[in-house]
This record gives sequence, C-alpha cells and structure tokens, in this order.
Amino acid sequence: MRYLPLTDADRGEMLSVIGASDVDALFADVADEHYLKAPIGVLPLHASEMAVEQHMRRLSKKNLAAADAAFFCGAGAYRHHVPATVDHLIQRGEFLTAYTPYQPEIAQGTLQMLFEFQSQVARLYGCAVANASMYDGSTACWEAIAMAGRVTKRRRAVVSGGLHPHYVQTAKTMAKFTGDEIADALPTLQAAPDNDALIARIDDQTSCVVVQYPDILGRLPDLAAIAEAAHAKGALLIAVNTEPVALGAIKSPGELGADIVVGEGQSLGVGLQFGGPYLGLFAVRDPKHVRQMPGRLCGETVDAEGKRGFVLTLSTREQHIRREKATSNICTNSGLCALAFTIHLTLLGEAGLRKLAAENHRLACLAADRLSKIPGVEVLNDSFFNEVTVMLPTDARPIVRELADKKVLAGVSLGRLYPGADALARGLVVAVTETASEEDIETLASALEEAVQ
Repeated sequence: MRYLPLTDADRGEMLSVIGASDVDALFADVADEHYLKAPIGVLPLHASEMAVEQHMRRLSKKNLAAADAAFFCGAGAYRHHVPATVDHLIQRGEFLTAYTPYQPEIAQGTLQMLFEFQSQVARLYGCAVANASMYDGSTACWEAIAMAGRVTKRRRAVVSGGLHPHYVQTAKTMAKFTGDEIADALPTLQAAPDNDALIARIDDQTSCVVVQYPDILGRLPDLAAIAEAAHAKGALLIAVNTEPVALGAIKSPGELGADIVVGEGQSLGVGLQFGGPYLGLFAVRDPKHVRQMPGRLCGETVDAEGKRGFVLTLSTREQHIRREKATSNICTNSGLCALAFTIHLTLLGEAGLRKLAAENHRLACLAADRLSKIPGVEVLNDSFFNEVTVMLPTDARPIVRELADKKVLAGVSLGRLYPGADALARGLVVAVTETASEEDIETLASALEEAVQ
C-alpha cells in the first residue's frame, strides 16, 4: 500500500469537523514543560545505521543497571528473580505473535491461558472474579474508581495518603474528563497508617475509599476496619497492591473486606524493563459487580460436542459488541505480560510463593535492623513486608545520587515522589527482595553511614 500524506486542505477539514483551531489544540492537556518544541538535541538529525547504533551504545553506558549494583529500589516496581523458563515460554511463536482472541475456535490456547491467569489473580486477591488484565496498576486503580462511581452513583473518591502518588496523578488526570472528585492527601510520617483519620474523611457522598496495601511507605493499613467504615456509609473499599509477592505472607484484601482489588503484577514474571510494559490486575469480591468490571473476561464453557472450551464473555465493552454500553475505554489487555505472570506463579505454586515471601521479609528485617543502627537514621515502620521507609538527617535526594556513584542504588527518595513537599524530603523508601544478598545489605548500610556523617 502506498503512503498517501494528507494535504493542508484535508487537515483543515478534519480540524473543522472536530472543532479544533489547529493541530496544537489537540495537545492542550500536555503541560507546557513536557511539550517537545524542537528535535531532541542529543540525537543527530541524519546518520547511518551504524553511527546511530554506536551513538545509542555510548548513551546506554551512562545507565547503571540493577544487576550491576546493590539494588534497593522499589516504590511500585520491584526486582525479583524471573526463572529462565518464563522468557523461554513466552517467546514461543503461538504466544509472542498472538493478538486478540476474537475467534475462539482458533484461539483456545490464548483463552485458556487468560482463564488460568484470571483464576490465579482471583485466588491471590481473595476475590470471586478477576479480568484478563489491564495496562498497569495505575490505570487499573482509576478504572476501579470509575467502576465504584457506576455502582454507587456517587462521584467522590476518598484516597489514602499511602497511595502511590503516580496512581493518584493518573486518577486525577482521568477524573478531569468524568467530573469525579479525587480527595487525596499526603502521607503522614508515622510508624503506622492513620486509619482513624482516613475513616473520618468518609461521608455520605463517598463512592469509594482507595487504600494501598502495603502502602507507599511499606506500612500495612487495617483494611478490615476501613472496609467496615466504608460500607457503613454505602461506599466501596478499593485495595491497591503494588507488590503481589506480599500476598504470599499477608492476608488477601478480599478476605479483609475489600470490594475491588487492583494492582501491579510486574513482580511476577515481568522484569523492571525501564518502567514498562507492565501488567494491571483487577478483581471483584462480589460476583454481583462483575458486569461493571472494565476490560475483558474469559469464561469456560462446552462446545456442541460437550468438550471443554474457552470464550470471551460479558463483552459489552470497548470494540466488542454493544460498545455504547462499554465500561471502559481500555480496549486491550497486557496479554504477554499476563502470560509471564501466570508461568512464574505456576512455577512457584502456593508453597513456592509463601517461601519467596518469607525470604523477602527475612532480608527486609535484616536490612531494617542494620539501618536502624546508623547514627542519625531512623526506620519509620513498625510493620512491613519487604519495603521500609527510613528517615535521614538531611534531604535524601543528594544522598541517593551520591550512593549511586558508588554503585549502590539505595532506594527511592520521597522528595522525588513528592516534589515540593519539604516535610517528606528526608524520607527514603528501601525495598529488599530475594535478589539482595546479605553482603548487599551491608554494602548499603556502610555507604549510607558514610554519606550521612
């Protein structure tokens, strides 16, 4: 097919139909500081393929890879060991090149995988039904808020200060177009989440309460108490989990009363990958809410001969049938990442997941104990899974940069997550997974001790 570029008259006609004055008007929601007004300066405008490869290789050497450092970054994206089997299986042609399973008669393998994925997520989250995945945890969080609005006919979401700030920003971006109120707050620097303060913010106009579990500071909120308070006001509880490995050690959100459970599945089967693609998980505790769920669902059935088979079901959504009643504008799922998640979790099994969670917690306890012995450093948490917040005597950001120069990626500074919130600037979120050795923990502690003196 030939490429036929549009003429100025063509563009003008299209802009006139949609009511935009010019092409720039289509990007009005992009903040001015993020709007690219000139070519990227570090890239040559014209170069041979070989020259571009050499240039990009030089740029890549400026990176410090997770495998080349003592690594303690988390805050929503975690480094875990992914078995080689996962990568081997997801690169099989029938999985790697598969797209949307519109025709079930030729997509039974993909549909069965997604059905098994849904079953795993539902059990992990303590819920009745899970969907076939979403883009990532932040978009899943927003879709849960939108769903709660449809269920309760209300438009006010009360958001815990412990919810990841990027998730909050995603919700606020989407809420601009729906009229929902996102009543958020900054986290309070105390050993345990202030559950009472959160409960006090729930009123008769609240559609949902959004709580991260464990939260951005690594603490464990009392989901059962929050669920009871939310339900008393006719609101739903949305639990957000960014570290699914934690659910091998702590009670599932559904078991504690959460109505909708969402989160990020990256920890299982999916590497850090510079921030994506990732995997959104979404489940509901009560089957009566299933028709309000966004995204795809795969169901089990039998064919005309009575043989077991799989189909897309409840597809009143996106580009499927009856799209005018769609529950979401997310029209696909992260199928390959969902497959990686399912393979990794299948390899672990329940016993393996519990063992992995126990090892994460053991190493995190060692790290917390060691860091607490550094003069001027205070461990904030009184409960945690594999992530703790430590308070440094000064702003954490320059210390993080100083340690990175020594090949120690010490964690994520709260100043980076909450720019402008001076009260949080001394906080450092430290994540410890099974990939960190006891030697790495000592390396972190020694480097941090030297830096804060």
